[in-house]
Amino acid sequence: MTKHSGEIEWRGVRFVPILHNRLEFALEVQRQFEAFRPDCVAVEYPPTLRRVVLEGVERLPYLSAIHYTEEDGTFVYLLVEPTDGQVEAVRLALARGLPVFFVDRDTEGYPLNLTPMPDPYALTRIGHAAYCRAYLRIHRNDERSERDELRERAMAYHLRTLNAQGRRVLFVGGLYHLPGVLDFVERAQAEPIGKRKREGVGLAHLHEESSREVMTEMPFLAGRYEAGRTSVSGQGLDLDRLELHQDLIRTARDRYWKNSKERLSRNQVRVLNRFARNYALVTGGLAPDFYQLVVAARGAADDNFAYEVWEKGSEYPWQTEAPGIPVLRLRGEDPLLDQRRIRFHRRLKTFRRRLVPVPGRRKGSKREREEWKRDFQGVQICSYPPEDVVIEGYGARLMKKALEIKTEESARVVPFTASMLDGLDIRETLRDWHRGTLYVREERPVRGRVGSVVVIFDPDPAGREGDEGFPWRVTWLGEHSQESDMAFYSTPAGEVMEGPGISRCQYGGFMLTYPPLRVYDIWRDPFFDVARNKPERLLMAALDYSLEKNVVYVAADPPSGWCRSLAARLGKRILYLPIGVFSPVALRRIRQFHVLDGHHVRRYARKYIGR
Repeated sequence: MTKHSGEIEWRGVRFVPILHNRLEFALEVQRQFEAFRPDCVAVEYPPTLRRVVLEGVERLPYLSAIHYTEEDGTFVYLLVEPTDGQVEAVRLALARGLPVFFVDRDTEGYPLNLTPMPDPYALTRIGHAAYCRAYLRIHRNDERSERDELRERAMAYHLRTLNAQGRRVLFVGGLYHLPGVLDFVERAQAEPIGKRKREGVGLAHLHEESSREVMTEMPFLAGRYEAGRTSVSGQGLDLDRLELHQDLIRTARDRYWKNSKERLSRNQVRVLNRFARNYALVTGGLAPDFYQLVVAARGAADDNFAYEVWEKGSEYPWQTEAPGIPVLRLRGEDPLLDQRRIRFHRRLKTFRRRLVPVPGRRKGSKREREEWKRDFQGVQICSYPPEDVVIEGYGARLMKKALEIKTEESARVVPFTASMLDGLDIRETLRDWHRGTLYVREERPVRGRVGSVVVIFDPDPAGREGDEGFPWRVTWLGEHSQESDMAFYSTPAGEVMEGPGISRCQYGGFMLTYPPLRVYDIWRDPFFDVARNKPERLLMAALDYSLEKNVVYVAADPPSGWCRSLAARLGKRILYLPIGVFSPVALRRIRQFHVLDGHHVRRYARKYIGR
């Protein structure tokens, strides 16, 4: 063996060892193909699969699965994925009109090898040659099984034959077999006896749902690789796994806002990246895998955001409903197919945890949701009673908490003279203990009760083109004496469906006022047209309709001076509470609500809501 410019070569054979179906190794195959400029390409596939492998490669970017039955009845499936180094080598050779040789031995009953391998992301830092040399130093003298030795002898035999013909050969095969092939290629070999022809080998198109579960590399990365490869014709492609992870997170953030109307803060993104990085490090990796990204997304935000990461990350963009060949459906958790055992012969050298959808608020298939959306009328809408109980209860707690906080803020602490007032103030007394002065506390309760509550989650200012995140403006009247009248702005009803006649919406802000059955539609009332934005309109309505002196206003920013002046003229007082003092979990729970397309929907709504 010789090293040319740091690469691994034997005479006219360039070895490009890979970990199968890993992005970094597919990029390395591209680089070495252009640098070496071979006369032919040899890959670690048996000749018995030549026809179907070439057909599967030519079908790319559509995904294919090669399948056949072994003598013991075991069904074997081999996926043809764009990020596999062997597949990339075959594609490059076909594009340049070079011959492709399949040099492996057809071996039945070969077990799936889960030997731990170094993280492939190390290639981007230390280079491919250093990566392979480090593996050789550690594993050069490892014992080989009889099946591995037969396969490696077969590969060495074919490589020596091609080299004797004076060809410059680019050989792409698994890193696991590199030590054995390098040993056997140094001396003459007889071709090991093996199967020359295999009957019943077929090629199937991998179904879209199956691609989410059984692809080795994250489908999002495979899609980006394929898109970049197509745009640059396979030359000079520069992709970084961590940068692609950030692209995935940015895309998921946009979808999270679109579907849940929740914004992921920069601090949450930093927490997500730190969590994923540390998770990868404690498991021996340099870059997080798909599973770790989804878990980190759930920890940094919630299940809905984790679902967006999973859904986009598991999406492979090239799909077709008319592939022209049989369609194969595989599920990651199914050990049986039609009562027959399946072994996934994917040549994967690093363990990949199976991903399942993260629990979220997604109900029904995409086609069902489209049908529900099309059938939603929105003429006689109503609320979902269990959510009414929650929002009314939270409004009552806000009233109580506002009075308690304002009473606490207005309390006065004075030195003890003749009266204990409302009791001894222990904190101030201890702070001034060295002077020997006692302090007492005088409570100053806020006078009056609370008549209205306003909560602003998002002020939703109009964008440059006048677009709004929460354009739906509604006034609802309480159905009985235990409910308040309510006005709110939110995402439109009928946009996100969770069941037939059941639409999920999200408040941008709302106003509650007591007692019920008094409020005219505040969004059409010209009296409130002087309001400069939706939060001001809600606050004006709360002040106008409140029968009590106090109005609670919960928002990120305090009320404007103009609203405070209006309150003074109406003889009312605004009790402002920053929204940051409240539990974000509780706020997220009350912010989401459902609109039912008629009272009859209430009879079955619980089957779709809250599961």
